[in-house]
Amino acid sequence: MALKQISSNKCFGGLQKVFEHHSVELNCKMKFAVYLPPKAETGKCPALYWLSGLTCTEQTFITKSGYHQAASEHGLVVIAPDTSPRGCNIKGEDESWDFGTGAGFYVDATEDPWKTNYRMYSYVTEELPQLINVNFPVDPQRMSIFGHSMGGHGALICALKNPGKYKAYDATHLVKSYPGSQLDILIDQGKDDQFLSDGQLLPDNFIAACTEKKIPVVFRLQEGYDHSYYFIASFITDHIRHHAKYLNA
Repeated sequence: MALKQISSNKCFGGLQKVFEHHSVELNCKMKFAVYLPPKAETGKCPALYWLSGLTCTEQTFITKSGYHQAASEHGLVVIAPDTSPRGCNIKGEDESWDFGTGAGFYVDATEDPWKTNYRMYSYVTEELPQLINVNFPVDPQRMSIFGHSMGGHGALICALKNPGKYKAYDATHLVKSYPGSQLDILIDQGKDDQFLSDGQLLPDNFIAACTEKKIPVVFRLQEGYDHSYYFIASFITDHIRHHAKYLNA
């Protein structure tokens, strides 16, 4: 698969790059961001995948979260894909902020006209990692995944459907059952998150399911914080450190 470099910027000794390629799974051009820490110049590094939320692109996380310093210090290659296919000319794909463009939900569509392009689960778990493994200095045996909002739910789906593939997990939504290897989950939830007060997020159900399955979970309800990237930027270093603990073990 041919990669076209869109941009490259030096940051905390490493390089923040953005690439474009033709996706076989999504049948369209896709962009993804990849941060190469200084350690990537001399050897293979762990790969940490970030899944963004509704309306975001590959640019959102890399420009708003402030993750670069922690990724540089821990020697992690961080990959952030776009959140959906784009420009597929499917009727209705641009009519709503929470369905279609910018809202792929990291699942594979099963019905027409969506199933030809909207295959984000297969893209982030199969095609993209294969692309990263071939073209960048990463260790395929040391992968991890995390995200926010729709992307937090996506990270959990990817982890639960692929036991043992990812070394650590960080998600924000409900888990009901899990038959695979041990997980260690870190969740930060803003107490003033409008989606929490509206009843769209159900952390108590998540914690109860983890307790029943004896899955370790650290849940931190953060006073005064909302759903925004100001919240993410405040705690992203903790989450990078959480993943690095396993990836660099």
